[in-house]
Amino acid sequence: MTEGLVVRSTGSWYEVQIQDGTIFKCRIRGKFRLQGMKLTNPVAVGDQVDIEIEDDEEQTATISKIHPRLNYVVRQSPRQKHFLHLLASNIDQAILIITMIKPRFKLGFIDRFLLMTEPYHIPVHILFNKSDLYKSEDFEMFEMLKDIYGGIGYNVNLLSAQEDEDLSVIKAILKDKVSMIAGQSGVGKSTLINKILPELDLKTAEVSDKSEKGQHTTTFAHLFNLDFGGQIIDTPGIKNLSFNNFEVMDVAHNFREFFEYSTGCKYQDCSHRNEPKCAVKDAVDSGEISIFRYQNYVQILEEVEDQNYWERHSM
Repeated sequence: MTEGLVVRSTGSWYEVQIQDGTIFKCRIRGKFRLQGMKLTNPVAVGDQVDIEIEDDEEQTATISKIHPRLNYVVRQSPRQKHFLHLLASNIDQAILIITMIKPRFKLGFIDRFLLMTEPYHIPVHILFNKSDLYKSEDFEMFEMLKDIYGGIGYNVNLLSAQEDEDLSVIKAILKDKVSMIAGQSGVGKSTLINKILPELDLKTAEVSDKSEKGQHTTTFAHLFNLDFGGQIIDTPGIKNLSFNNFEVMDVAHNFREFFEYSTGCKYQDCSHRNEPKCAVKDAVDSGEISIFRYQNYVQILEEVEDQNYWERHSM
């Protein structure tokens, strides 16, 4: 039995790096579950695993055991709505790349992403990229969002992947950490990583001027070592985020400032919508909680409730 680190997932195969640096192409043995949930990929990039080597020359092996995870990031599978997809595990922080333009910023996307990281209290850095393309209204929107998310404890930065000074800021954030890099298709993830690790020469694609939609250039999650210390896990571009694995109270508990104010609600299971004496709604009315966040919250709750009961309970 040999221990290794999963550095790449290709769907049916996993690449596992052992201590001497050798990478083995691995399949899995048996069925692995995550708290009883159905997964499209039971092994995540970032997992520590045990492998049984089958062929030293061909560098093939079988994954026989997954070590306990410190944390993980999971999302609803975009192709199989009854399943979940593991994005990464054992990370120190998540780096969410956003842009106000090309592709146009999706209202609510940040809050949906944070619902994936908040259950494990994973620190998140929200980086607004392509600032060299912004107009005055884009900068105004950025300042509003920085006030909202910075005010509740998230790190928010404005940058352009074209600026060396901005790259120094990013490198300082990444140094000596295991960081998951995520974002919508077209926000500049691959361009940013190419600036940090030029030897990779990751494929990039232009955003359509007509649709302002990005194209997927990263197909599978992949872990890379940073020469200045730390590791990054590059993940495929995200188009939409849904939550078949959540109930109403899961959403309520993972909007961090809502959870703090909820101790003042009359009802312990308050969903912060129509209940009387709701401390969260009072905080929204007084401006202590962002109406922007609250509107996103209500929309997500409605989507969770609208999912068929069987769909949400057949995991």
